[in-house]
Amino acid sequence: MSTPIYWLGNIEENRIWIKREDLLPFSFGGNKARKAELFMREIKNGGYDCVVTYGTSSSNHCRVISNLCVSHGLPCYVISPSEKSDPTYNSVMTALFKAQTTTVPAQEVHDTIENKMRELEKSGYRPYFIEGGGHGKLGTEAYVQCYEEIKEYEIEKGIRFDYIFLASGTGTTQAGLVCGQLADGAKRQVIGISIARRNPRGREVVLDCVRSYFAALGQRISEKRLQEAVVFIDDYINGGYGLDSVKIRETIEWVLKTYGIPLDATYTGKSFYGMTEYIRQRCVRDRNILFLHTGGTPLFFDALKNAERYRREGVI
Repeated sequence: MSTPIYWLGNIEENRIWIKREDLLPFSFGGNKARKAELFMREIKNGGYDCVVTYGTSSSNHCRVISNLCVSHGLPCYVISPSEKSDPTYNSVMTALFKAQTTTVPAQEVHDTIENKMRELEKSGYRPYFIEGGGHGKLGTEAYVQCYEEIKEYEIEKGIRFDYIFLASGTGTTQAGLVCGQLADGAKRQVIGISIARRNPRGREVVLDCVRSYFAALGQRISEKRLQEAVVFIDDYINGGYGLDSVKIRETIEWVLKTYGIPLDATYTGKSFYGMTEYIRQRCVRDRNILFLHTGGTPLFFDALKNAERYRREGVI
């Protein structure tokens, strides 16, 4: 699977392009759909007959994985924290795809997953476990492949991106791009805009993913290069996962009106806002910048349900 890159225009005297991962041709696309393709390959090759994963009710990952399972006739079991269980379009679709969701307090998630795996194995199943957000080597590999697509575009168009911006959540999407950059030796910055995690933990998660990926390949990257390559910005999380602000909603509205591209308040709207603030605050000028649209279109429609609140606050 590959996705197109489009020219957007100039922002703060920089030239901006967007890579539309949301146009991947499965379940509204997005970075979770790219990762899911690799997971399904491993599930088929390993003879697994059901899937266990976890995520919140807003999780694009859970929606994509449950869609993948139902399309291949596999039972899907989702463990979800009760603290983030408000209904969303993603959770409605996860139920539509016949996933069995178990909601427990966050501190019980780990044990509930372990119990579910044991229960399935005792019942004669061969369950395949996927970490939340598609975390792990396969999730990283998916975005090493994406990085190669970006390089191909640069060669074809005769340009070079100085920056790549993206929403950074569980870490493997950013880690994959960083791994691609390190292997390539390109002089550019991959900037992860955190959607929830604070530093230093958020950055360390990405670093660990990069280290694990190269270790699995038997390759060693110097710690100095690793530290320089991982840029994880937690300035725009606005209080945490799923929490937005008037500025983020204004960004979503502006991008939709200007470019006809939907963003959401949890991931892409937050990261696009973070990108514009980053380049403005740091006086980045005259650079080629690529924004990676990581998907999450159903969450855009959740935001529309708040239209009355938007009007009260003067956003629309």
